Amino acid sequence: MKSSGHEKTAIVDEAITSRKSVRAFLPTPVDDRTICDILEVAARAPSGTNMQPWKVYVVKGNRKQELSDAILNSGVRAEKAAWDEYKYYPDQFFEPYLSRRRAVGFALYGLLGIGKRETDRMREQHDRNFVFFDAPVGLIFTIDRRLNMGSWVDHGMFLQSIMVAARARGLHTCPQAAFAPYHRQIRPVLDIPDEEIVVCGMALGHEDTTKPENTLRSEREPIEAFVTFVK
Repeated sequence: MKSSGHEKTAIVDEAITSRKSVRAFLPTPVDDRTICDILEVAARAPSGTNMQPWKVYVVKGNRKQELSDAILNSGVRAEKAAWDEYKYYPDQFFEPYLSRRRAVGFALYGLLGIGKRETDRMREQHDRNFVFFDAPVGLIFTIDRRLNMGSWVDHGMFLQSIMVAARARGLHTCPQAAFAPYHRQIRPVLDIPDEEIVVCGMALGHEDTTKPENTLRSEREPIEAFVTFVK
């Protein structure tokens, strides 16, 4: 029996709206076939003149541990990591973006019981990025540095497609810009050529629903705040 249009809409909407940044995963393995299925579906993301400007490095097991160790044992702390390949954030945050950034940060630390002045605990939580929040699968994304901004937009659509395809299979993700400043540590482990810029990482796996950080549901602005119907 074919699904009705309403059922199809509900399935797609659920995959999109149930997506969240999961920061604690179960060790349950994700098989290579499932990973390939997700990436094959996501590769249908649009790109200008079908350039498909994305590259993905998949790490599991010992290679994932090797990557984590290369970053965590580098002696380079997050506050001194250099965003020298591209800038994700502005040099100075301003409203309304400053308030949104603070709100989600305070919400996360509140769930974890981390106080405003507990910088060591904040650093420990940030470092969990580099073990992919214990997810069994880590993804590192790159783009050719000779490409321009349009291709970065295309790359973002590919990332979103991966996250939605993962939800369709009962899996969760966490996109992680935190990896980008550590490209010097990442390159030799994954044999990434110099012409590729490390865009971000992504954790992939099954959510650990017992962890308080996974109850975080970041707020979204009502559409009136960002939509203009031009008449």
